[in-house]
Amino acid sequence: MTVTRRAAVLGSPVAHSLSPVLHRAAYDELGLADWSYDRFEVDEAALPGFFEELGPEWAGLSLTMPLKRAVIPLLDGISDTAASVDAVNTVVLTDDGRRLGDNTDIPGMVAALREHGIEEVGSAAILGAGATASSALAALARICTGEIVAYVRSEARAAEMREWGERLDVDVRTADWADAAEALRAPLVIATTPAGTTDALAAVVPERPTTLFDVLYDPWPTELAARWSMFGGAVVSGLDLLVHQAVLQVEQMTGRSPAPLEAMRHAGEKALAAR
Repeated sequence: MTVTRRAAVLGSPVAHSLSPVLHRAAYDELGLADWSYDRFEVDEAALPGFFEELGPEWAGLSLTMPLKRAVIPLLDGISDTAASVDAVNTVVLTDDGRRLGDNTDIPGMVAALREHGIEEVGSAAILGAGATASSALAALARICTGEIVAYVRSEARAAEMREWGERLDVDVRTADWADAAEALRAPLVIATTPAGTTDALAAVVPERPTTLFDVLYDPWPTELAARWSMFGGAVVSGLDLLVHQAVLQVEQMTGRSPAPLEAMRHAGEKALAAR
């Protein structure tokens, strides 16, 4: 088989990434036998050199941490969505040699929520204040009509979230992580923290929880998500997000639409079950 088009995910660490599984499943379903998708361990220092070696066979790149901001100076342009949070997770390499950046995490979050029936909410809570939390804020800017409360561990993080709120023109209030149990009563809770961080909150899930969007997918379910489901609440998983943002990446990189959402989801579920 002669490969004529290439794509890959870059990051550090990147060995855990499910992106190759999802993108390859899409290529198989779309009949793109001459496409390949790989993963490369690339940190911020190595990124410029990697870009210098890209040939005309390259169609696109997926970027994970810590490259989502480091890549921006290497690009010829970025979308308004990516600019809104200073983060690029998708690079499309055009036939005329341009390198264009986008952020599919934000519309991916919106699409994942919509798939679970969440079109609009009156208020929401965010657990955490990292890069994913800023994307969550940008997603909520599209669907939340009222206040968003971000539960954070430090005043520095709180200030960052308030700045993001001003930039995205959303109403953000910050609260101390010690009061995070209050977040669980919001109509929509988005957990953006690393594995294990929300485990203690599982013991205080309300009797009638609403919707939890937990951006983790491995290990899954998290203790919070398991308890939430046990009490009858709706749960949107990190795999939902990963698949929806990857669908948008495949469409941009290949020019083929719609990307095969269900085939990609099935491949992701199978890969996670095998871990």
